[in-house]
Amino acid sequence: MSKSQYETYGPDPLVHTAETLPYGMYEAPPYQASPYEDTYRPSYERQVLPRTHGRAARRRRARSAARSESTVRRLVPQALVVAFLAGGTTAFVAKDKAVELTVDGKPRTLHTFADDVTELLAQEGVRVGAHDLVVPAPGTALASGDGVEVHYGRPLWLTLDGQRREVWTTARTVDEVLAQLGVRAEGAYLSASRSRPIGRAGLTLDVRTERAVTIMADGRARVIRTNAATVLEAVEEAGVTLRGEDTTSVPPDSFPRDGQTVTVLRVTGAQEVREEAIPFDVARTVDPALFRGTEVVERAGQPGLRRVAYLVRTVNGVRQKPRLEQSEVVREPRTQVVKVGSRPHPPSVQDADDLDWDGLAECESGGRPHAVDPSGTYGGLYQFDSRTWHSLGGKGRPQDASEDEQTFRAKKLYVQRGTSPWPHCGDRLRG
Repeated sequence: MSKSQYETYGPDPLVHTAETLPYGMYEAPPYQASPYEDTYRPSYERQVLPRTHGRAARRRRARSAARSESTVRRLVPQALVVAFLAGGTTAFVAKDKAVELTVDGKPRTLHTFADDVTELLAQEGVRVGAHDLVVPAPGTALASGDGVEVHYGRPLWLTLDGQRREVWTTARTVDEVLAQLGVRAEGAYLSASRSRPIGRAGLTLDVRTERAVTIMADGRARVIRTNAATVLEAVEEAGVTLRGEDTTSVPPDSFPRDGQTVTVLRVTGAQEVREEAIPFDVARTVDPALFRGTEVVERAGQPGLRRVAYLVRTVNGVRQKPRLEQSEVVREPRTQVVKVGSRPHPPSVQDADDLDWDGLAECESGGRPHAVDPSGTYGGLYQFDSRTWHSLGGKGRPQDASEDEQTFRAKKLYVQRGTSPWPHCGDRLRG
């Protein structure tokens, strides 16, 4: 064993900690029996030699001792090398470990000198990423008989009960991933069989678990267990048919939730067409020829006409608020033009200011400035005819003029003709 190997593994405690005794230290003197036996001496040296005397005997003993010393010198280095190699071999064997490595469900037993899980994976060329699972964790010390498992992560594009998400899983089959997610597969819809393997490239999986849904229709409640993808499918599974404009209390294409109550709405509808008046605008212009407070309609306004279509629906027999569907203008409104007087009133009319004009107005028109007689000939407080009104400087119709202007024109008429224009009520002027 080289020096580097010795420094790495160290001396074997069973070999190099024991004391090594010097060879031949227990040899007995010649011609004397000894209670000890040197086990490292060759067997031929343990023979009992006859006791001889003389020069020949001494020469034989000298040659025998020389051969024994030479043999010992030759065996000692060999024994040391054997002992050193034996210690290194023991350390070498102690570093070797038998472990079971399972990669993605495929186990194999191997021998390794790796100290921990990280070294083992590196030696075996097993690469792991952020989504992979190693048990025990990388860095964990290894001992002979240990097991190491590597579970590769796989992307899963999962739609679970209408909710889409991407997850990573170490499951190798659809059944395993359902168990990992805690999804109850009994009665569920699966886009792939439970036994289907999930490759390293991943899998797209649609899962709809079984849910309890209550369908209210035509006054009856139906409770069903379903894995339907839409409310409409659940309604059809309950044996309810939608006709015409019928719909549901939640969008028919929405996902039915566990414990949800869905009401079927029986809808009937009809269109109603109405004609509605469009108010006309009023435009006013100043006329300096008219007294202040006097307004004369130069052009009468005319309302417009709009034709409107409404949708009137009944839901489960209850009439709903009409909904506007279409609007069309049949006739545009015509603006009314009004002249507004700005001319100052005369301060008074001589010989007429002190008369009881309120009494006359009460008698002629009931005190109403816009009064018109049944024939349409006379109008205003004092029941002017159009010819008389215009002769007094009035504009338009007397009933459209202000009270002050009507009274002013009546005073002028009184100065010209007295009470004759009012044969029945003229006496009221004097109380």
